[in-house]
Amino acid sequence: MIRRWLRHLGTTHFTLRRCFPPGVLAGIDAAITASEQQHQAEIRFAVETALPVGHLWRGVSCRERAQEIWSRLGMADTAARNGILVYVLLAERDIEIIADRGFSDRLAEPVWAAICNEMSTAFRNADYGPGTVRAIGRLSALAVANFPARSGDRNELPNAPFVL
Repeated sequence: MIRRWLRHLGTTHFTLRRCFPPGVLAGIDAAITASEQQHQAEIRFAVETALPVGHLWRGVSCRERAQEIWSRLGMADTAARNGILVYVLLAERDIEIIADRGFSDRLAEPVWAAICNEMSTAFRNADYGPGTVRAIGRLSALAVANFPARSGDRNELPNAPFVL
């Protein structure tokens, strides 16, 4: 428990800016925007430096925090229930992918876990931007296969990365 607190207290916004500088965030935004022109799904990327102290005190897991952010971003409000959230918690170097019912009925958990593992490998090599863009490409391929684009599709959620 003490190690977890120290990791969170020691991970600052400078860490966030080093791993995800403005140019990398712009590239992620562009990748999501390009991706969503090929399918109906809504992809969001959220990165958080460290958990708030209250969350640490209560022992909130990365998965629980990702679900909280999912709700905060209105991911469940998509018409086709086809939202995907990629959540990165830098202090723990943990990644969670939360997919709405439209995907969970079609794809098993190991599919999402494989993408998270690929991102983790990229992040261990300090390959944050390209690793995230590759993951978005993989998510896009899944979205195209399950929710191909149709005329009149509209973008229901912002594409810009959400930085906490």
